[in-house]
Parts: sequence; C-alpha cells; structure tokens
Amino acid sequence: MYTHLHEEIEVLKLKVLKMVALTEEAVSKSINAYVNQDLYLAEEVQDGDVCVNRLEVEIDELGLRLLALEQPVAGDLRFILGCMRISVDLERIADEAVNIAERSIMLSSRPALPFHQDVREMGDKALAMLRHAAQAFSSGNVEEALQVCGLDNEVDVLNHKNMRKVIEYMIHETPAIERSVHTIILIRRIERIGDLATNVAESVVFISQGVNIKHKLYFDER
Repeated sequence: MYTHLHEEIEVLKLKVLKMVALTEEAVSKSINAYVNQDLYLAEEVQDGDVCVNRLEVEIDELGLRLLALEQPVAGDLRFILGCMRISVDLERIADEAVNIAERSIMLSSRPALPFHQDVREMGDKALAMLRHAAQAFSSGNVEEALQVCGLDNEVDVLNHKNMRKVIEYMIHETPAIERSVHTIILIRRIERIGDLATNVAESVVFISQGVNIKHKLYFDER
C-alpha cells in the first residue's frame, strides 16, 4: 500500500537528485574554469554553492522528521538514513568544487602551467564517478555502485602521477612555484571528489542491502 511515508520518501529522493544535479554541475564548471582560465565560470561555482547548502539542510530536516514521526523500518529506514548520508557527501563535493574554483580564480590572470590536460583527465574521471554513483542511487543499481568503488583506484593513480609531475616542474621552474602549489592543492581536491563519490556509492549499497562496505577490507582481514 502506498502510504504518506512513501510520498514523503519520494520527495526526499527528488531533493537528493536535485542536489546531485547541482553538485555535478559545480564540479564540471570548476574543472572547466581551471582548464579554460575562465574567471566568470569559477565565480558561478562560488555563487551556486548556497543552493547546495540549502538542499542539504532541507534533506536533513525532512529525514529527521520522517524518522521521528513515521518510525520507518527496514528498507524505508535505510533509504532515509542513506539519503541523509549522501547529502552530506554531496555538500562536501560541492565545497571541493568551490575550492577548485577559488584556485582557478587565483590562476586565471597568471601564465598557464602545462597541466591543463592532466587536470582535465583526472577531473573527468572523478566527475564520471559521481555521475555513476548518482545513477546507481536513482536506479538502485548495486553493481554500478560497486564499479564506482573500483574506479577510485584510477583517480588515486592519476593523483600520484600528477603530483610527481608538478613537483618535478617546480624544481626546474622556480618562478612557477606559487602557481604550482595552487595546482597541487587543486589536484588534491579532485582526488577528494573521487573519495566522496565513492562514499555516495557505498551509501547506495547500504540502502539496497543494509551492508556497510566502507570498512569491509578491514573486517575481512580480521
């Protein structure tokens, strides 16, 4: 039977999907702002963060209200808790996009460093992870969620590769040290987006199966 609780859960899901769309847009814009040295695009990311923050508050309030008044159980309970977890990670991803945008603003008026394609490749992979995690949430596809967790290794490899590349460049191009440091921080922010997208995927598994896979390796080793 379709109940008032299920109506409210649909509202909750729509809010999360809206937050996903805004977060994906923020990440995409922030990467493009760096690659294209686009000051105005970076400022759009900063200005749009308030909408993501507002949705996190709305999702948290609705989730708490449903937990208190509707006393959900089983799958409904997991879905509400999962949505609340996901909204926290999405807000953090949006914050990382703002951090990237801030670095892009600092670098937009300076001579470009030769790392735009490296950042583009890494940013595209992290953004793909987020999009797959969002699709897994929308469809409840556990297999797709698990694939996201595997993709995180690829972003980590690019992170180490790009870090070494920028550090080596700094050694030989001392006038570019400040810009290189900003680029290193930016690369680290992209790697963090991949980590947070993995968290979203792990929450999808929790919603579907009631299993916390975040520390599964640790428990398998014991």
